[in-house]
Amino acid sequence: MDNNNQPEKRITVRPEDDKPQIFRTLRNIDLNLLTIFEAVYVHKGIVNAAKVLNLTPSAISQSIQKLRLIFPDPLFIRKGQGVTPTAYASHLHEYISQGLESILGALDLTGSYDKQRTITIGTPPSIGALVIPIIFQAIKENAPHLMMRNIPVNDAESQLSQFQTDLIIDTHIASSRTLNHHVLYSDRMMLVCRKGHPCLNGPINEEVLQKYEHTLLMLEGQNLSGLRQRIQDLFPERQVSFSSYNMFTIAALIGNSDMLGLMPTRLFKLFSGCWPLVEIDFPPLSSERLDISLYYNKLSLRDPVLENVINVIRRAF
Repeated sequence: MDNNNQPEKRITVRPEDDKPQIFRTLRNIDLNLLTIFEAVYVHKGIVNAAKVLNLTPSAISQSIQKLRLIFPDPLFIRKGQGVTPTAYASHLHEYISQGLESILGALDLTGSYDKQRTITIGTPPSIGALVIPIIFQAIKENAPHLMMRNIPVNDAESQLSQFQTDLIIDTHIASSRTLNHHVLYSDRMMLVCRKGHPCLNGPINEEVLQKYEHTLLMLEGQNLSGLRQRIQDLFPERQVSFSSYNMFTIAALIGNSDMLGLMPTRLFKLFSGCWPLVEIDFPPLSSERLDISLYYNKLSLRDPVLENVINVIRRAF
């Protein structure tokens, strides 16, 4: 294994902002050579590396020679029946091994590779506070090597169709032939006020409730139009003085004012630990429910790892 360096082809140090040059340099490198480099480094010899990669020793030697034309170092020195890496080769190994491991993790389709993959789940803040702890625990028990990332929902259908997120959990997403969904749970709607609210001092009826200002949680989706209409029929003359997409904000406002508002049961239980909230007993509202569903792109089922995560989440609820 002779040292036949050609300086004009070596990789040289480039400024960090010289990205086009970096890509041109990578284009001139056969990435298979890096795999061969790792095999020779790990197995400490050309013959052993050839057996592992099912190649001839001659092919391995030729590949190492090509690497010597790129890097400013002989990389491996003969020692007995094998080779020993140079200090420069040891330096390269630290980075090449990490890079190859990252690539293997990214290309893993079965979830068997022992590297972390990130599953991205989009939720509104309030729903995320309810479901993410349950999902995180279920995933860690079934697939501990996976990582989770929670992102906000801005355009759910677009986020899923363009694979910007793996899953979305929300009240409703516009129907699309490209999406699947499963209802995780259904929550009863409640009318809520603060503790000590004046309306609690006597019988509750529509006339009493219309005297107070109301908050409004803005929910998207045609599927919710029926719920909105039924609530409007229950409170035809209500005064909506504040509206928000953020249920945390609404809960905080109700807990610090004489305003009334609607919220699902699970969120009430969560928020009542932060603000002095109580339920107003109003039977006409007791039958109204809100579905929380898991949405995903149908093509996601081609990914065994993601399909397993979907099944784990469904079982958790």
